[in-house]
Amino acid sequence: MEETKQAPVAPNELQRADVQSLVKQAIEEYTRTQQASSEPAHKTELQEERKRREQLERRLNDLVEENKRSRQIAEEAERSAAVRAELQRLGVAKVDLAFKAVKDDIARTDEGRLVAKTDSGEVPLKDYLASFVNSNPEFLPARISGGSGISTTQKSPSGGSLIDVDKIRPGMSSEDLDNARREIARVAAQVLRGS
Repeated sequence: MEETKQAPVAPNELQRADVQSLVKQAIEEYTRTQQASSEPAHKTELQEERKRREQLERRLNDLVEENKRSRQIAEEAERSAAVRAELQRLGVAKVDLAFKAVKDDIARTDEGRLVAKTDSGEVPLKDYLASFVNSNPEFLPARISGGSGISTTQKSPSGGSLIDVDKIRPGMSSEDLDNARREIARVAAQVLRGS
């Protein structure tokens, strides 16, 4: 029997195969090391990005809530101002007290109109307040001023100057004297007319 002999391998070829496998192993190991070292950095970066996004979402939600509260406050202030202005237009003397009495009945419709919610349904604001003032005349100014305890100085409804009787004295300036005469004439005319 004849043995088959393998051809002897040249040492250069053996070294070349070893170098190739060695280079291949080194590249694979380098790639694994780079991937392993970059993965924690990527994970850390993703976690930081997630935290930033969550903070922004929380801030956005806070701003939305704050905006909602601001709108409610502005709407309430506008509603309050409209009701108070209408009460003043109707001649109510005790506006704050009347406002407290009617404020819970007043609401805004979807169209933005102010209405009063009553047992019979929605009533326009002006009609409701007019009805309220007519049925509650105690909110209107007194018809007869005076009575026991009235002071000698009264406020001028026309916005004129107030004259204190104690300040009328000899030696007043002619301008003050004229003002006092006009005020006395105005008060006397009011008394004679019965108003």
